[in-house]
Amino acid sequence: MKNVLILVLLLSLVTKAQDLRISLWGDNIPNYQEVGEKETPNDAAEIEHYRLVTNPDISVYLPAKKNSTGQAVLIIPGGGYGAVVYKWEGTDIAKWLNAYGIAGIVLKYRLPHAKSNIVRDKSPLLDASRAMKMIRANAEKWHIDKNNIGVMGFSAGGHLASTLGTHYDRDGNEGLDEIDTISSRPDFMVLMYPVITMDETFTHMGSRKNLLGENPSQELIDYYSNEKQVTENTPTTFLVHASDDKVVPVENSIRFYESLHKHGVKAEMHIFEYGGHGFALANGKGYLESWKDLCIDWLRHLGK
Repeated sequence: MKNVLILVLLLSLVTKAQDLRISLWGDNIPNYQEVGEKETPNDAAEIEHYRLVTNPDISVYLPAKKNSTGQAVLIIPGGGYGAVVYKWEGTDIAKWLNAYGIAGIVLKYRLPHAKSNIVRDKSPLLDASRAMKMIRANAEKWHIDKNNIGVMGFSAGGHLASTLGTHYDRDGNEGLDEIDTISSRPDFMVLMYPVITMDETFTHMGSRKNLLGENPSQELIDYYSNEKQVTENTPTTFLVHASDDKVVPVENSIRFYESLHKHGVKAEMHIFEYGGHGFALANGKGYLESWKDLCIDWLRHLGK
């Protein structure tokens, strides 16, 4: 029994060592004003999440050096821009990627409804951009190829991921410090049942209201309708959606794929007959689970 307890303790220490948590900004957080808000995770919930983030950070999960492929993925959990579903679409995904030699870095990003935001919609992209730059800045230390770093987003996190992929290097903080001189462009994107458009015909209205407010201008709607922001320089993309998604219509992925194709950007899309919304790893969901094998195969053959 004593040996078992020692083994459990050692495994616990190893797990903690793998989770390197780093503040994105320290004390110099842009688009932030102190209003006394306190960040509290909801650990008791079935799906661990944050409804308020005041200290954005990244949690770094690295595979063993001998298993590392050099590839890394910035993981952006969803939550409708009203929460960050941190474990279900974050740390669990990072651990799955680690099993294939891929580094997984989970982003805990600020949410638009926080009173500490000076401008409502700016903080999520600022945090995602900074996270990508920090990964590149630490690539050598973490045994990562700085030219093989992508982003993976789920639901509203897919909107933020696609915003990063279409609005990279537009955050306005270039030159703030040495890290902010690095490009925030992802080398590839994996978008899981993503919110893409802010067009009320197909958007997820909860995400739109949380990000843009009740009555956004048409200019703001167009700016964050990422199917309209694709260029020939948008990163190659892997899309997964379910036809029966009643929360975020499958048209979001279809529109984005069509725009990528129109601009000559390599893309792959898998639309499953069933799955609904928010299936994450889809463990125990039958054929839906195959999205993981398809994704890993795609990641392995990027650029080949």
